[in-house]
Amino acid sequence: MTAMLWILLPLFVAAGSALLAFYIMQAKLEVAVAHERESLAEARATIKSQDRLIDEKVVAAEESTRRKALDEFLGDFRVEERHYMRENKSMFLNRKALVLQERLYFRNIPLSNWVEHEMVVEEGSDLKNLASQCSIFSTRSLSSDEVRQNAKLLKAKEHAAQARTA
Repeated sequence: MTAMLWILLPLFVAAGSALLAFYIMQAKLEVAVAHERESLAEARATIKSQDRLIDEKVVAAEESTRRKALDEFLGDFRVEERHYMRENKSMFLNRKALVLQERLYFRNIPLSNWVEHEMVVEEGSDLKNLASQCSIFSTRSLSSDEVRQNAKLLKAKEHAAQARTA
């Protein structure tokens, strides 16, 4: 019996050591897997943020391209304008009128016929101001303060858009 004990005792010690080594290696493996999962989660988060950033840049580039194309398209429209003075003389009345003619063009293609306005002119009135007020194709002109203010707003919007994409 003692001989059996001496034979089986080293086997029990070896089995216990093997089990202890197995559990230690299992714990090390779990730690390594946890580190890999953490780095994988960081990589996925980075990829998602890069993907969102690329999508935003694509949208901003498309918007910029659309805006530029629209500006170029609208830049091809122009108004040809001519005006002259017409005098109507009658027996008792001498009447002066400013005749303003306008035509809208796209590049060199006329889009409208001549639109004619006749305005009675009083003595001492500003003819250029009268002609610009009665124009149907041209927009009202902005004052220099309004132009500066609009330029500042546009620059602020551009900086905000660049900050979002950066």
